[in-house]
Amino acid sequence: MQAISSKHPSSIPWYRHRWPWLLMSGPAVVVVAGLFTVWLAFSRADALVADDYYKQGKAINKDLRRDHEAQRLGAAITMKYDPAANTLQGRLVMKEAAPAGEEGRTLILNLVHPTQPSKDRTLVVRPAADGSFSLPMQEMEQARWRLIAEDGSHAWRLHGGWTWPQQRSIEMNAEAYAPAE
Repeated sequence: MQAISSKHPSSIPWYRHRWPWLLMSGPAVVVVAGLFTVWLAFSRADALVADDYYKQGKAINKDLRRDHEAQRLGAAITMKYDPAANTLQGRLVMKEAAPAGEEGRTLILNLVHPTQPSKDRTLVVRPAADGSFSLPMQEMEQARWRLIAEDGSHAWRLHGGWTWPQQRSIEMNAEAYAPAE
């Protein structure tokens, strides 16, 4: 009978075996991923949730009267952005005359960025007698912008979404979101 000579596994230090390293690699990856997630959570502000979301929700019902007023006036806006000239051109059409006064002739355009409030823009324009307007505007970032147009007295408003640069122009009218009667 021959004696079988082999090394005992206990004679090799633990760190020279591959199994301990393989078993430790899973928890190590989870710890690194967890630290990365914590870094993301603290370095990026969550701009999607408003602090006063309940108040804003209640205010939506109050603001519906402005949508109905835009529908009654037959308000419609067409706009296009020219990136070469950095201009926003458009036309406001109303079937019925808007309320007279300085604020009634002023058009306020709010371009709301979907995730970063610091990139929101408010443009104030006075359309010509035929409703056309043109104003300089910095380059638009590629995003799905929320667009709100209203008169200076806040009597009516139009709203819609504008996916730039996929949509070169936008048309908003009150009939697009009018409730079915």
